[in-house]
Amino acid sequence: MKTTRTVASKEFAFVTTFAPTTKRLSFQPRTYVLRKARVYTCSRRVTPVSQLQSRECTYLKVGDLETVTVPEIKNLTGTLVLPGSKSLSNRVLLLSALAKGTTLVENLLESEDVSHMLEALGLLGVKIEYQPSEKKARVEGCGGPFPASKGELFLGNAGTAMRPLTAALCIGNGDFTLDGVKRMRERPIADLVQGLQQLGAQVTCSETGCPPVHIKAKGLHGGKALVSGKMSSQFLSSLLMAAPYAKNDVVIEVQDELISVPYVLLTIELMRRFGVTVENENNRIFRIAGNQCYTSPGSYFVEGDASSASYFLAGGAISGGPVTVEGCGSDSIQGDIRFVHVLEKMGATVSWTPHSITVSRAKGKVLEGIDEDCVDIPDAAMTLAVVALFAEGHTCLRNIYSWRVKETDRLAAMSKELMKLGAAVMEGQDYIVIYPPGRVRKNITVSTYNDHRMAMSLSLAACGGCPITIEDPKCTWKTFPNYFEELARLIR
Repeated sequence: MKTTRTVASKEFAFVTTFAPTTKRLSFQPRTYVLRKARVYTCSRRVTPVSQLQSRECTYLKVGDLETVTVPEIKNLTGTLVLPGSKSLSNRVLLLSALAKGTTLVENLLESEDVSHMLEALGLLGVKIEYQPSEKKARVEGCGGPFPASKGELFLGNAGTAMRPLTAALCIGNGDFTLDGVKRMRERPIADLVQGLQQLGAQVTCSETGCPPVHIKAKGLHGGKALVSGKMSSQFLSSLLMAAPYAKNDVVIEVQDELISVPYVLLTIELMRRFGVTVENENNRIFRIAGNQCYTSPGSYFVEGDASSASYFLAGGAISGGPVTVEGCGSDSIQGDIRFVHVLEKMGATVSWTPHSITVSRAKGKVLEGIDEDCVDIPDAAMTLAVVALFAEGHTCLRNIYSWRVKETDRLAAMSKELMKLGAAVMEGQDYIVIYPPGRVRKNITVSTYNDHRMAMSLSLAACGGCPITIEDPKCTWKTFPNYFEELARLIR
């Protein structure tokens, strides 16, 4: 029997069809329980609303449910093909839209954040052929500023859309407003706004230094901009991606510590693929020639998301594995790949190929707590906080102040939820120390704070033999809509 759920817009509806196969999911009213029963696989098509039948709108999908219960996982093992990287997907879409020529983007992530970018680019006049079932988008580049001269963009809680689009809209002409959900109005953007103002942009944000952002675009003059790098590397990345379209050369200088350096290097590498070179002096001063235009490389394949890989690889380390992820490996340009080296330091066994990673833990081998500077892997460090529950000795994760300005205050939220599971936690302004309990508590219900990484990280407690109930599972749609289905598929 096939059942479907429909999400309708004014003209089209996405119809998601679920067909039962032979493995492990079962359902209870308002609760989604991972069990050794069935797995439901998903296919999607686009259908005009007028052709839909009411019977196609009956299925209760994971995201409609209040909780997901993950049972005790004796072992997590198998192979997972990773979804495309969120950071790469949204950057590539933006550069493709600004470039000369048409770009075929392959393995594009299907998620809320990418949907916000696609919708925004469409509203700005960019022609995009999007095939979600094939994970492809064909983007006709504008060869410069977007065609639209005005617009109001709603970007949810997608920082990888809000920040880069703020900068990109300043290179053209027109009046624009960018806004998002309540939490987005609490996430800082003033450092980016000030950097753009120094380059001649007419752009403002709220008095709190957060969105909404208002732009009266008349182009970027260029020159020198000082920017802070201690809160988010996205401010620098956004300035870099817009800089080639300034009327004069641009110099960007980081005033203080630059966190998440690998994400900046990822941005620079993508710009190179689109024909623009950035002169980088010790990750402190960046020079970009003005009056340039990106050139489409023709096609771009988005590698698998290293942050998403962290959950499954950590599950392999906790439970024994082995778990293999395909789609990113030793050739990856993503900084979060360094997370795997930390697992190795804790006692996991790791093997690499250029495009895959396998993690396991030898029988009788105990994971060990670590003291780790996580300045370059703040997202993947969320996963380490849960791995720490099953390590011998305490774990200290340092230089993670950026957790405080993410989808929620992750330092406060993670501290609270780990204590529910029995850990003793010391929460500092930019660090967390986790003292694992003698026995992690079972059958605990944890809050997720509408934060996808809280949900996915905390689910790993089950890999240590502790059934756990996750509230608000739909928050994973932000970056990994079928996370729980993939987790269930690897349960042994």
